[in-house]
Amino acid sequence: MPLSSPCSAHISILMPPSPPRSPHISILMPPSPPRSPHISILMPPSPPRSPHISILMPPSPPRSPVLKDLKRKVQEKEERFNSLESLDNMNAKLEELQKQMAWALVTEMEKELLPLQEKLQSDKRCTEKYNEKVEEWKNKVVEAENKYKQIHEQLENITLRVQELQPQCAQLKAEAQRCNARHKSSEVSVHRCKTNLRDLEKDKTQLSSRINELKLSISQTTGAESQARAEQMEQIQAELHNLAHQESTLRQQIDQYQQASSRAKDELDKMSQEQDSLQRSMNSKRRNLQTMESSRSNRLRRFGEHMPMLLSTIQEAHQSGQFRQKPRGPLGYCIRPKDPELALAIEICLMNQLQAFTCDNYEDEKVLKAIMSRIIRRGRRPTIITSAFLPRVHDTSRRCVDHPLYPSVLQSLEIEDPVVANCLIDQRGIESILLIKNRAEARRVMQDRNPPRNCTQAFSQDGDQIFTNRSYTAEQTRANYLSGDVEEEIRLLEGEVENQSAQLTQFQQQMRKVEEDIRQNDGLLSRAHMEQKKTKDKARKLQLMLADLQNVEEPQSEDLKPLEEDLEETIGKISAKHIEYVAAQADMAQLKASCEEAEQEYEQHKDHISRVAEEADSIKEELSKSDQDVVKCKHHQNHYEEKRCCHLDNIQTLEVDLNSKKQELETSVAKAIQICSERLTVDRTPRSLDTEISRLRVKITTQQDQQGDRLEIMRQYREAVGKYKDVAQQVETLNDSIKTLDSINNDSLKSLAELRTFLSYRCQCYFNSMLDQRGFTGSMKFDHKRETLSISVQQASGANADGSDMRSLSGGERSFSTVCFVLALWAVTEAPFRCLDEFDVYMDMVNRNIATGMMLKVATTQRFRQFIFITPQSMSSLPVSKYINILRLKDPARGGNDEEEEQE
Repeated sequence: MPLSSPCSAHISILMPPSPPRSPHISILMPPSPPRSPHISILMPPSPPRSPHISILMPPSPPRSPVLKDLKRKVQEKEERFNSLESLDNMNAKLEELQKQMAWALVTEMEKELLPLQEKLQSDKRCTEKYNEKVEEWKNKVVEAENKYKQIHEQLENITLRVQELQPQCAQLKAEAQRCNARHKSSEVSVHRCKTNLRDLEKDKTQLSSRINELKLSISQTTGAESQARAEQMEQIQAELHNLAHQESTLRQQIDQYQQASSRAKDELDKMSQEQDSLQRSMNSKRRNLQTMESSRSNRLRRFGEHMPMLLSTIQEAHQSGQFRQKPRGPLGYCIRPKDPELALAIEICLMNQLQAFTCDNYEDEKVLKAIMSRIIRRGRRPTIITSAFLPRVHDTSRRCVDHPLYPSVLQSLEIEDPVVANCLIDQRGIESILLIKNRAEARRVMQDRNPPRNCTQAFSQDGDQIFTNRSYTAEQTRANYLSGDVEEEIRLLEGEVENQSAQLTQFQQQMRKVEEDIRQNDGLLSRAHMEQKKTKDKARKLQLMLADLQNVEEPQSEDLKPLEEDLEETIGKISAKHIEYVAAQADMAQLKASCEEAEQEYEQHKDHISRVAEEADSIKEELSKSDQDVVKCKHHQNHYEEKRCCHLDNIQTLEVDLNSKKQELETSVAKAIQICSERLTVDRTPRSLDTEISRLRVKITTQQDQQGDRLEIMRQYREAVGKYKDVAQQVETLNDSIKTLDSINNDSLKSLAELRTFLSYRCQCYFNSMLDQRGFTGSMKFDHKRETLSISVQQASGANADGSDMRSLSGGERSFSTVCFVLALWAVTEAPFRCLDEFDVYMDMVNRNIATGMMLKVATTQRFRQFIFITPQSMSSLPVSKYINILRLKDPARGGNDEEEEQE
């Protein structure tokens, strides 16, 4: 029966259970495996080892990876250790550069000191020139004043001469006027005579023509027609008189209507202007009210609704790098009055600067203008002031006003940004403007004979602007941008808006009433003009009719003799008038000659006065020029005196700066000596040295950060070298141990192979000896390479003792062979407990007795081990011995179910 099982140091084969044979033991057995003449057992991967030999092999230590890793670390530490030398070189170079830097600073300060000394010497030499200039202009002032006095004396002499000539000129003028009047009267007489002659000649002509007409007239008219025409003319004249009276009345009415309409229109214009002014004021106050209400949460809205967006856009542009310096503004937002009562005065003083912005350069101004044009599309844009930004506030100690009682605008403001303060100082001069609450006190202080020094103007609490020679009243009544109490301002503005709204409503009612009066006057005036036109047309028609009636000539039946007498009388008058005309012409010629003589004398005298006056005018021009020369010389004198003072101040400042520079130089030399006792000649500039020192320090710092502490690096390097040496020594020791263990292991393997061969042979011998007791022969073939075991059992007697007749073995014989195989295995194993179950299930009594005897014999020879045999058969045939203990189990309880199972 071939079997295959793993082979190990302890082999235990469990036989399959046999069916129950006695009523005492009942075991369900699986079907029996098929018979086979050979038994095959699969060997384990390792050969069986002796239970007495146990070799514990330590894990071989890593060789090259550990050493390589340690060697790599040692090389890294060595590199870092070697890099300390370059760090020392850089530190030495840094120290040398610091020494050069110290003496380079000394050299630079000495170079800076030389121009100051040269400039000081040059300025001291220039002091004499300034003194000469001052003395020169002093002499010129004296000369100009003397010249001015001489010219002034000449002008006074000429003025006296003119005053002496004036009375005589007046007499000549009066005489010339009298002569001229007599001449005019003579001309009137001549003209009158000439006119009388012309009239007499005309009368003569008319009388002659009349006489001729009367002689030739043949037409006659009746008296009745003349009377009717006279009556009609009287009637027309009466109507014309009435129309003239009516026209006069209408003219008076028209004048009255025109005057009333003109007065009403003037009043309406005034009221319209007042309404517009009131409307603008109310709109302005409403805008201010809206601004105040919106400024409750944001004070920027006081300066315009667009201002928050404008400032946010400026901030974004500044963050994006569009500005070199961020513009400041609005300036009113950057300042705050210390005294709220002076807010109105400060606001009126600064005016347009409150909403202005200031830029550092013109490039920033262009960017700011572009932003403003994008944000503020309509309305007036804030002013942009371009001035370089300085980190400190201007020194105004020389030109500021310092009053013991009243502050300046600069002193009354809280300004955190020096750029804003400098802008207001440059643009408005706030350091020289006083703020005085009382208006009368402000006028007294400013318009007194001695106004405060450096004070150009002052502002009262009400906003009045006071100069030394004039003052202006403010139109603004409250502060719009700098006020502190917003709620109070809103309440006052609301009250003013309500009052102005009521006034506006009243104005509108009055204007409607005046407009109604104007319409009524215009209607009455239009009707009066119509009536006047009708009256004039009617009067003109009547006058035409009257003229026609008057032009009708009717022949008169008068005598020719009176007309002829009149003609003769007229001729006589003409002769007399002609004689009178000739005498008047002679008189007029004489008066004309005397008048011309008087006028000529007056003109000559007048020309003499004019020439004297012209001399006075030229002298006045010279006096004016001399006065200008005096002013100019005084101005130049003051100018050079101020320049000399400034020059002396500059010299003093230069001396102070020079002394401070010398002290700084001495301090620098002392520091340089402390750093390097010997003076070094340095060609490089401190800036380049500073740049190289900074770069070297950064490099040293970076290398130190990369390398770490110097002592730590050295310690780590020593530790790494020591550790590497220790590990190398340990590796060498372990390598020797490994070689020794390899040798021992090889010897053990050889011994194990011999032991395995011996055990295999021993097991085979035991197996054959066991089979011999039954008369069987068999063999066991161990293949240690393939780890297999082949078993064959044969009957020794018989003709067919061939391996092919193994099928002829019974079940008991096969069980006996198995028992022999197990006992042979027990012989080569060292298990303290040995158990065999149902070994005799398929055996007959002969084989069972032989097998039992063999097992008892083996158990008797190995008393130091425990043997346990389990069988369903009876063991009563066993001999009694103190080493054998038989345990019998109770028979299991059987019921109907068990019987059914047995039947199945």
